[in-house]
Amino acid sequence: MLNLHPYYNMHMGRVMAIDFGTKRIGVAVTDELKMIASPQGTYNQLEFFPFLANYIAAETVECIVVGKPVQMNNTDSESEKYILPFVKKLISLYPGIPVVRYDERFTSKMAQQAMIDGGLKKKDRQNKALLDSISAAIILQSYLENQNYKTS
Repeated sequence: MLNLHPYYNMHMGRVMAIDFGTKRIGVAVTDELKMIASPQGTYNQLEFFPFLANYIAAETVECIVVGKPVQMNNTDSESEKYILPFVKKLISLYPGIPVVRYDERFTSKMAQQAMIDGGLKKKDRQNKALLDSISAAIILQSYLENQNYKTS
């Protein structure tokens, strides 16, 4: 048996990140060791909660990170009014899973750059659904690094 750090033996759930948008919801998840954030997909409003129910039935989700759009002066973005009802619904449906808000400034620009650096053609980079799931992965990776989930 693989002998891991005691923290990982006790907490083998995944962390999920959500990049909420009124048209699309980008989702990313970690591996069980919480070292790597990977894009999971993009869902519309009607698809998201059935997807989430199925995912949580199949996987242990330790925490859900929801991007918090913040302006340069650290005030909430105008889109926060659309995200708050979504966050409240998450909390009411899954009271046993902590929901954490995390600053998502610059994630769309970083996702666009990651697509360019990854060699995606211009046509593929215009795929907003792909951009949203990559943005969720960037939010999640940043959160992980901030929380020191990564082993050193």
